[in-house]
Amino acid sequence: MHPYVAEEFTETEVGVLRRYFTNLEGPVFALVNLPEVVKGALFARYSRSSKSLRRLFLDEFVGDLDLTGDVSIDATVGLDRADELYQRIFFEYGDDSVAQLGGVHLACEQASNVLTKVLEWGRLMSYLEQSTRYLGYDRRLGNGHYRFYRDNDVLESRFGARYIGEMDRMFDTYAELLPELTDWLAKKYPKTPADTDFVYRQAIRAKALDAVRGLLPASALSNLGIYASGQAYESLLLHMRAHPLPEVREYAAMMLDELVKVIPSFLKRVEVAERGVAWSHYLASTKTTTHRLIESMWPDVASREPGEHVRLVAFDPLGEQRVLEAIVFGNSSMSHADAVTRVRGMDDEQRAALMSAYVGERKNRRHRPGRAFERTDYRFELVTDYGAFRDLQRHRLLTIEWQPLTVDLGYDVPEAIREAGLAPRYEESLARSGALFNDMRVEFPDQSQYVVALAYRIRYVMQMNAREAMHLIELRSGPQGHPSYRRVAHEMARLIREEAGHRAIAGAMTFVDFSDTDLERLEAERASERNRLNR
Repeated sequence: MHPYVAEEFTETEVGVLRRYFTNLEGPVFALVNLPEVVKGALFARYSRSSKSLRRLFLDEFVGDLDLTGDVSIDATVGLDRADELYQRIFFEYGDDSVAQLGGVHLACEQASNVLTKVLEWGRLMSYLEQSTRYLGYDRRLGNGHYRFYRDNDVLESRFGARYIGEMDRMFDTYAELLPELTDWLAKKYPKTPADTDFVYRQAIRAKALDAVRGLLPASALSNLGIYASGQAYESLLLHMRAHPLPEVREYAAMMLDELVKVIPSFLKRVEVAERGVAWSHYLASTKTTTHRLIESMWPDVASREPGEHVRLVAFDPLGEQRVLEAIVFGNSSMSHADAVTRVRGMDDEQRAALMSAYVGERKNRRHRPGRAFERTDYRFELVTDYGAFRDLQRHRLLTIEWQPLTVDLGYDVPEAIREAGLAPRYEESLARSGALFNDMRVEFPDQSQYVVALAYRIRYVMQMNAREAMHLIELRSGPQGHPSYRRVAHEMARLIREEAGHRAIAGAMTFVDFSDTDLERLEAERASERNRLNR
């Protein structure tokens, strides 16, 4: 059974789409023959639309473009490009840097929330994912099904009917609670004269969607836009082909089919036996061997540790001194050893003055100090709900490693759900999720993750230098952010200041927002409204 729902287009629509999309049936396709700004704008709009990218293009973009010059183009048959030079330099001589010079905008639709985390693994890639904050999952696909992934092995097993039934019930509960919570929030936070009806409705709906998203299973489908170089795609595909989940491996095959229509030379090594195939085999075998060895060493280890937490598990006590050494080295003609000696001889006042001069007067959070702040780093262990993990995992310039999604660490119930009196039904749905997971986990250790609701917690580590910590903490502490990851950002800031003792570095993070807020998206919606009016 093919799990993807094909779109239907009129003959006229097909005539237009063939010029710009490498296929019109499958969930993976590349964008070609369009200006870069159009492709970027499409992906930006994509993240907040319930439409597919091809439908979005037809409905909102075609009318503003001059398509007459592209009448003879048919992108769906592949692009016959002269790639002899690339093959000689890149494929035969192995100059990997050449593969950094060609990029592709790739749409990845109907991907589970387990798969999207794999797709967002690469550091040197750009992503825009459909947001659970703006789009409700109460709507069904064109075939009448709720939007969740249907793994073929699971459907053909003894769990098949139960899997479909329980997923449907989880989505039913989501669809029932969403309007009830929206009405309750509207009564708790009445509209003020300062806000338009549109701004108010958007803020209320965002808060309701934030609260009920924990009911969605990890099988819930999402759309994702990716832009990356050929080299980045090659690395991602090699990892995906080594993944234990069939969905991930099958999706890698679809991605490769579309990418070779646009940048064939950059991806030839993926299927070469002694190159890409051997690399994927190496990744899969080392992962499996390591996992089995650890299980044999400690078979009785339990993963249960209820409660959300953020722990600073590693840092350099001399981290601020290391940053000062890097500042001196990068702004003088001293050797590294000389810079270390000079910094050691500075008194507290001199150190504070040097740090202050380097950080400067920051006008907004995008004004960040230079790479001297990369001289020290922090390693955090986190246990949060899967929804918060999804948001934090997108920070690609840090190192993040996560454990498989289970129900062992318990779950979180949003305060709004409890206040509205909806907790019993919310927790009943989570209990069904947990029961199905526990019954499936032995027979389907990987696919069982699909049934776990986003409210359940996952354990992971995030390691980042001080410069990236400043970016993450200031961004994720913003009042428009989801409460679950705002708590993480606040605790990280506290740990850097109090546990690591890096008060100067923490003090440089002047845009960490500790304010309380009721409607997280209200101010952001007001700003968007002002921008619309100005345009």
